[in-house]
Amino acid sequence: MLGVNLAVTDYAGALAAVDAAVRARACLRVHFTNVHVTMVAQRDAALRAALNHPDALTLPDGMPLVWAMRALGCAIRTRVYGPDFFDQCLARSEATGHRHYFLGGTEETLRLLQETLRARFPRLDIAGAFSPPFRPLRAEETQAIADRINAGGADILWVGLGAPKQEKWIAEMAGRLSVPVCAAVGAAFDFHAGTVKQAPDWMQDRGLEWLYRLVQEPRRLWFRYGYYNPMFVLRFSWQWLRWRLRGRAARTAGSADRAAGR
Repeated sequence: MLGVNLAVTDYAGALAAVDAAVRARACLRVHFTNVHVTMVAQRDAALRAALNHPDALTLPDGMPLVWAMRALGCAIRTRVYGPDFFDQCLARSEATGHRHYFLGGTEETLRLLQETLRARFPRLDIAGAFSPPFRPLRAEETQAIADRINAGGADILWVGLGAPKQEKWIAEMAGRLSVPVCAAVGAAFDFHAGTVKQAPDWMQDRGLEWLYRLVQEPRRLWFRYGYYNPMFVLRFSWQWLRWRLRGRAARTAGSADRAAGR
């Protein structure tokens, strides 16, 4: 999708990939990509490399991407929405015993998040949580964060630093971490802690979550949605047109071969 490799899967497939990575102690980087992240990746080579890394499972987080993938012939049933995947993975971990570490957000958000999760999932194993400073970190601070995470012995690290910072952070830090699964989940911490409201289900199902968030934070988000959404429509339309033309050319060539008896 516009140079970003998206996985054609669903929640069950993504959860199975996480379970397999934990069992094998392999490296898996899970990303949840929407229109905004896809469009930023057009100009940000580091972000695009993070999303397309061989160890990355990059999932369509927004319904517009699912509709676009279907238009290109992909048999995809649903999006894999980061906050919902986060919830399902935590619920599943009561049975699997996977340990979780939360990185990002404010200290208050992390406190509320852990209180909420422990009330909902009494057997959930939380290895730790840390709110890094909201400023550029020195090299020794970055290494100290990696050491802190490794000492927790987590199976899954949830990174909520906001896009594209979180995706780049995972790409930079994965080699220093012993955690098999690193997942970038954006605003999932705020949603589950109750500090930010989610869009109603009917708006999410219709691809209108961006509008709900824009109404909540117009000054911060007007450029993101006012610029990137129309640009996505234009660029995807061009990709779709080229795909259709290639398909037509291939069908024409096939018909000519059959007529010639090849």
